[in-house]
Amino acid sequence: MFIDTHCHLEDENFSSDRAEVLERAKFAGVERIINFGSTFQSSIAVTELAENFSALYAGVGIHPEEIDDFDDKTCARLAELAADKKVVAIGEIGLDYHWEKDSQRRLIQQKIFIAQLDLARQLNLPVCVHDRDAHADTLKILQTEARDLRGVLHCYSGSVETAREVFKLGWFIGVDGPLTFKNSAKLPEVVKAAPRDRLLIETDAPYLAPTPYRGKRNEPAYVVEVAKKLAELRGETLEEVAEYTAANAKELYKIS
Repeated sequence: MFIDTHCHLEDENFSSDRAEVLERAKFAGVERIINFGSTFQSSIAVTELAENFSALYAGVGIHPEEIDDFDDKTCARLAELAADKKVVAIGEIGLDYHWEKDSQRRLIQQKIFIAQLDLARQLNLPVCVHDRDAHADTLKILQTEARDLRGVLHCYSGSVETAREVFKLGWFIGVDGPLTFKNSAKLPEVVKAAPRDRLLIETDAPYLAPTPYRGKRNEPAYVVEVAKKLAELRGETLEEVAEYTAANAKELYKIS
């Protein structure tokens, strides 16, 4: 069994064939899928989808590129959504400095990130963290504000050294389609150095489709291609990768 631990099936890219996408995932052996919100409205959507499809679970949160969607009532509203039994995480939250160059806006991202970490603590839920071009600040916040939390750095793009610090916290890293790209530089070394009990596989669908689907719409069935590459790099069988990444996902998100 494979578990796609990060995607966005509420996205309009799936509006015409969502059920067929889930059937293809099931046929490929992907039996559980964690679907993450990035705004309050998309958090509502992923929660509703999880209620309607047995294979789906949900994470609720405000993405760092969506900080204008956050106000004084947001955490309370997210907590209401998280009361649903199929909501298993707070996320996708974190920091994204790729497009945001304004220092004050970056500080706002940090403040909202910390507020949502505190929400996860109150709700005793794991956290899914987005970190793009913000490795130092993300790690610092995890080390100071999240030492008692459990979670994953989704779509990991940092160094081996940063990954080792993440593992010291007992956190996971999520591996996506970029692992299969020819120009993937650091990530192959990261996954070869990672303990098997710290790895998760993801698609981030509809984004970042792996080879041989690069440039097309991504979907959960393609997480198998990520697992194949992981197995190749680590000298393991596909069955081994499926087994331990599924076990890791079940441990983190408390799903069966």
